[in-house]
Amino acid sequence: MTTIDPAPDEPDSAAVFGRAWNTLVPARAAYLEAVTPHYDEVLHDVARRAEESGSLGKADLAALVVWKRIDARTRWARELMSRADSEVRKVTERAVSAVREPDLTRGEAAKAGRAILAGLPGFRTGDALASAVLTAAAPSRMAVYDRHVQHTLDALGLTLTAAPGRYGRYLQLLDDLLRHGGDRADPWTARDVDTALYWSSAGPPVA
Repeated sequence: MTTIDPAPDEPDSAAVFGRAWNTLVPARAAYLEAVTPHYDEVLHDVARRAEESGSLGKADLAALVVWKRIDARTRWARELMSRADSEVRKVTERAVSAVREPDLTRGEAAKAGRAILAGLPGFRTGDALASAVLTAAAPSRMAVYDRHVQHTLDALGLTLTAAPGRYGRYLQLLDDLLRHGGDRADPWTARDVDTALYWSSAGPPVA
């Protein structure tokens, strides 16, 4: 049986998006109360360097592996570290340009950036590390994806399948959430939404 992601403009989908904010708002508040702002210093440092250089190097990727708490005791990590930093930067420079491209929608930019990163070891499958890299490349536009986010989306009835192109569809889904959030969504970025989704699954229960 094939699962198809819902069309964002269907009336039923709009109702689901609206109800999701009843979970997102308290979850985001709980996240801000429980998580020290110092935790994201690594992400902010990498984002600042990416802004200055237009690319991410091996040291930046290693920092994001630690920030995302990803196990690097793997063959892909060895293969990535065996690449020249200049080679890695050539790939990430293209990905940075893609996610910052103003003529692309958020979802289109995410899809393009994710496809480019697939050329690096460790980025061929899965979206957790790739999403961290792309978020550092465009922190006001992109967002982080992981299994906790997926769990909350499933619980909220917001379908996101594992079919190819998932990260692009994820950012489109966040766009739809922001569009249906009304006044509650006004100050939010896609990154704010992802932290709320994350905390709803990974953090303590929200009353």
